[in-house]
Amino acid sequence: MSDQSHRAVVQRQFGAQAGAYLGSAVHAQGSEFAELRAAVAARPGARVLDLGCGAGHVSYQVAPLAGAVVAYDLAPEMLALVATTARERGLDNITTTQGAAEQLPFPDRHFDLVFSRYSAHHWSDLGGALREVCRVLKPGGLAAFVDVAGPPRPLLDTHLQTVEVLRDASHVRDYTPAEWLQRVAQAGLKPERHALSRLRLEFASWVARMQTPEPLRVAIRALQEGASSEVRDYFAIEADGSFSADVVVLWASR
Repeated sequence: MSDQSHRAVVQRQFGAQAGAYLGSAVHAQGSEFAELRAAVAARPGARVLDLGCGAGHVSYQVAPLAGAVVAYDLAPEMLALVATTARERGLDNITTTQGAAEQLPFPDRHFDLVFSRYSAHHWSDLGGALREVCRVLKPGGLAAFVDVAGPPRPLLDTHLQTVEVLRDASHVRDYTPAEWLQRVAQAGLKPERHALSRLRLEFASWVARMQTPEPLRVAIRALQEGASSEVRDYFAIEADGSFSADVVVLWASR
């Protein structure tokens, strides 16, 4: 699949789901928001890029502390929602720009901070996007990436990637922490710190957000039910299909 073809899939998958993501507890809540706000507060007047902004939760969290926030996403419907919600909340320093993560339409050294939350697993070229992040960050700037993390063991990793792509055709990969550290360094950024936490995904809302077709929901449940005890224990798979996955929060500097 070409990059352009994949981007069409991403736009199709998310264009109709903007409202569902605005109201998603998974996306609207998270302990990492406090870290993001603290980083912005430490840089008065900071210019922030919310990369792969989705419904705009990062933008809404940091805008009261920032000089300017650019909410950037591939799906125009998401950006329209962000613009409307920002106006309703009086966050006049949020602007929106459409595009792909691998081709940022911004000058070199333009942003003090780049944040990306639950977006990177949709990017067709993680390395290319990270190089763009490095390019648009000012020297001394910080980037934070938050995403579901692939497990280090192949058995567990294969299970996670399979249920992810069954649920969402635009899924590319949940990267392991080791892969994140390698790709970030290769892009010219300096990894500063990273941490893992657990995220419980309630099955019914998880598949409803993407309007996963019923046959694929059945396939996910069959895969879960047929999984080994090691897989079921690692992901804490529950009777209704709800499960838990790792989330990585990685900070890097330019």
